[in-house]
Amino acid sequence: MSEILSSLRSLMASHSPPLDALVVPSEDYHQSEYVSARDKRREFVSGFSGSAGLALITKNEARLWTDGRYFLQALQQLSDEWTLMRMGEDPLVEVWMSDNLPEEANIGVDSWCVSVDTANRWGKSFAKKNQKLITTTTDLVDQVWKSRPPSEMSPVVVHPLEFAGRSVSDKLEDLRAKLKQENARGLVIAALDEVAWLYNIRGTDVAYCPVVHAFAILTTDSAFLYVDKKKVSDEANSYFNELGVEVREYTDVISDVALLASDRLISSFASKTVQSETTKDMEIDSDQHDRLWVDPASCCYALYSKLDAEKVLLQPSPISLSKALKNPVELEGIKNAHVRDGAAVVQYLVWLDKQMQELYGASGYFLEAEASKKKPSETSKLTEVTVSDKLESLRAAKEHFRGLSFPTISSVGSNAAVIHYSPEPEACAEMDPDKIYLCDSGAQYLDGTTDITRTVHFGKPSAHEKECYTAVFKGHVALGNARFPKGTTVSYTLDILARAPLWKYGLDYRHGTGHGVGSYLCVHEGPHQVSFRPSARNVPLQATMTVTDEPGYYEDGNFGIRLENVLVVNDAETEFNFGDKGYLQFEHITWAPYQVKLIDLDELTREEIDWLNTYHSKCKDILAPFMNQTEMEWLKKATEPVSVSA
Repeated sequence: MSEILSSLRSLMASHSPPLDALVVPSEDYHQSEYVSARDKRREFVSGFSGSAGLALITKNEARLWTDGRYFLQALQQLSDEWTLMRMGEDPLVEVWMSDNLPEEANIGVDSWCVSVDTANRWGKSFAKKNQKLITTTTDLVDQVWKSRPPSEMSPVVVHPLEFAGRSVSDKLEDLRAKLKQENARGLVIAALDEVAWLYNIRGTDVAYCPVVHAFAILTTDSAFLYVDKKKVSDEANSYFNELGVEVREYTDVISDVALLASDRLISSFASKTVQSETTKDMEIDSDQHDRLWVDPASCCYALYSKLDAEKVLLQPSPISLSKALKNPVELEGIKNAHVRDGAAVVQYLVWLDKQMQELYGASGYFLEAEASKKKPSETSKLTEVTVSDKLESLRAAKEHFRGLSFPTISSVGSNAAVIHYSPEPEACAEMDPDKIYLCDSGAQYLDGTTDITRTVHFGKPSAHEKECYTAVFKGHVALGNARFPKGTTVSYTLDILARAPLWKYGLDYRHGTGHGVGSYLCVHEGPHQVSFRPSARNVPLQATMTVTDEPGYYEDGNFGIRLENVLVVNDAETEFNFGDKGYLQFEHITWAPYQVKLIDLDELTREEIDWLNTYHSKCKDILAPFMNQTEMEWLKKATEPVSVSA
């Protein structure tokens, strides 16, 4: 790590102008959360592998900012040369730079890897000390990274209409109507999942996310796709030709955005390739009619810099919300995918329960007793990795399986307190019957994307562990049972429901409570979310959206608890309709039992008991067709009705 920092500082000093600091973001050219191996520049320079964070290298310091999900992981992975900056507790990166870097400091960044929003925010912060954001001509990290992985060359795959549920032509027509509504003549599309959704294509360029590295430009009469043409087969080419989508090289996007800015971007498929000056003048009678739409959160500064800022409409992409509102085919598919996925999770729990009893002498999933402390042989012992591999194999046997939707968080004891823990074969923990086991996992299926978390104990949980699990469960149920007016700003309003049972004990968690889920796309999908963070976009939930319900509690060095289901937002029938707003409610579509022995039933209300029994009954009936006799016997026992003592 010292050699990397030394090399970067040498490049910073020789840069024109010399750089006082270098920012290394986590994002790729598309501002993605999950990036390909060759785009993990921040991980390369810092050693920190979490999905969120930012590295700052100055002449004498190296600092890494990340959020509460990764505090423990960052402390474990960062060397002594790095200082951890806790987002939400320490100063924002732009505030720190403004306060600690000298007057007129030059702060370098690769303009392809920073969003318009971020670059503009930094620029305002730097202005008070005449500091400057310098966009480097090449990425300095790439110059140092001699073993940088090669570009991904996976093919562009057409996503069938039977799974997409909506034609590209229909989507293009809808988007052009939105352009007209906003008096815009073009839209620059940078987010990978938006490009994939718009053109009904998928790929494997990024692990766990079925996307292809590509940009798109849409105008009132043309559509472009920018992708490495070697990834486009003859069949895919014919598909795009039929749609009237012109395929151009990935690297052409920068010059074509410049052409778009001057209204000289012409497609061979455009209905009008030549416009008279009179017609053109009529169309752009005012500046508003000549606007180009750019999402400041997903478009990189490199592309934005080619546009006339006075003629840019900076607001969230219209695709983001359209993609989040699932069509009937997508809704049916995602529900079916969750049934198959739930079956795999239950089959996994049945297998794991048996293994823990036979190999480790555990009392098992149902009984509360200390383990008999059996010691398995070196070849038969279970680790966080080997058990997660088993879960993946069970999923892989299900129809339409295409891979995992994120690295499985398979975590024992203190590792479960690391919110986004990712076990490595060489350094993972062995399973332990006397410790909590948290498994957060998901899969990509052609008809849907899944995300589920269950926390279990195969021995005798402590009273404190049960108390914490019960509080998490109560918050999970409270959010899932919520009814709320349409238009509710969800970031704070609904988030509180999941935290209130924990707050009762002075407990909390450092992550959001819910995120959207894609339809065979990214497992984290916006624009909506349920979160405590002030920076969260306040996008109201709407019917047909998907959102997770995942409160938790994490005790450093001891254990972690999280429960997660995917919910669908539906219209609600209510007795009254105050303000004529209409009301919404949630539908659970994730199916796997909760471990009753971790719940203090005396702490549950009658409503919570009834909900648990109803959910378990549905779970048993829905998953029954996938179970063999042994699995069904286990599932029946796991879903037996419960009651509180009189």
